[in-house]
Amino acid sequence: MTDVISSSGEPDRFWSRIANELAEAIGQGVYAPGVRLPSEHSLAQQFGVNRHTIRRSLASLVQRGLVHAAQGRGTFVESFAVDLVLGKRTRHRHSLSHAGLRGGLQVLRACEVQAGLDEAQALHMDVGSALLYLQVLGEGASQPLHVSERWFPLPRFANLAEVVRSSGSITEAFAQHGVLDYMRLESRISARLPNKDVAEHLSQPITRPALLVTSVNVDLSNVPIEFSKAWFAGDRVTLTVNHHDS
Repeated sequence: MTDVISSSGEPDRFWSRIANELAEAIGQGVYAPGVRLPSEHSLAQQFGVNRHTIRRSLASLVQRGLVHAAQGRGTFVESFAVDLVLGKRTRHRHSLSHAGLRGGLQVLRACEVQAGLDEAQALHMDVGSALLYLQVLGEGASQPLHVSERWFPLPRFANLAEVVRSSGSITEAFAQHGVLDYMRLESRISARLPNKDVAEHLSQPITRPALLVTSVNVDLSNVPIEFSKAWFAGDRVTLTVNHHDS
């Protein structure tokens, strides 16, 4: 099947018209936030065009920020924007609770590494010191909100990965290691284009900027216990910096 040729001899821009019709359907709630759109094959049959035309239509919707493509799973309507608070006590679940959402943390990778210069400076350790490294996916309402790299001093937090896997909470893991409270020493925020790995975890194109937050947490004795670099989905997350939380 090929696109229709208009009377002027120019190819009719079916992909653009289809994209506009889908955008209107999304705006009217026909396709609700977070819902997967019909397959390329189904849309091609619905609109009477070939799958190449549908791909161009969906690519246009991705660029407009209305949908995102998840490799191997399909194309989904962008779901929501959640306001996460960065304060003296930044907690993933607590921020989601304030937004009326549920979610947790999923450990993607865990291993022992040696501290590089950045990690050593942030954690007040020597270069080459033993650290626990975690790659973690933060979710809310079953949507990926951020993916982070986190470093923790060893041997102090030797079993932390296992607790995060079972509880979905860094705070719970800290508590089981004797840290009942901790504070955010600093957060640095910048907008960057994500690499392929980060973009795939966030289910967004690499051409869409993400928010990179570099932070250090300390215990109540002001000893650094965590250094992290977290990538937040820029189209789903608003970050509010609160200097007055208790």
